[in-house]
Amino acid sequence: MTAVYAQGGCSNATLAGNYAFIYNGANAPGHSVTGKNTLGNAAVGLFTFDGAGNVTASYTAVFNGHAFSTSVPDTGTYTVNSDCTGSTTDATIDAHFNFAIVGGGAEFFAIQTDGGTTDTLNAKKQLRIKTHPGPGRAYFFGWRKV
Repeated sequence: MTAVYAQGGCSNATLAGNYAFIYNGANAPGHSVTGKNTLGNAAVGLFTFDGAGNVTASYTAVFNGHAFSTSVPDTGTYTVNSDCTGSTTDATIDAHFNFAIVGGGAEFFAIQTDGGTTDTLNAKKQLRIKTHPGPGRAYFFGWRKV
């Protein structure tokens, strides 16, 4: 099988700005890879990437039926490879993910790599809106007039 790489490649700068995300999956108790019971979890939130390898995450999560939100953003680091794959670590909760970037940084898909987890996430870059001078006109950067 021939590998296919993104045209122009990627770097840490490919992920820059805010990304809304949805995360879900199941964990074995205590992240035990031998646990027979799994507990469902899900979260929605916002990643902020600085384009230089640092990331923060704010979110609301539900784990085994119990909801909670971050009061202070989690912090972590990330590395993007030239083939638009990469990895990230949430240092606050000691969680690790591998990801693939699509659309030149418009979106990425990730899977948690810690033992005892089966969690995935999908994140999409938030578009910035600039108000155009004039009554009631707004433009999406790089998109169409609204």
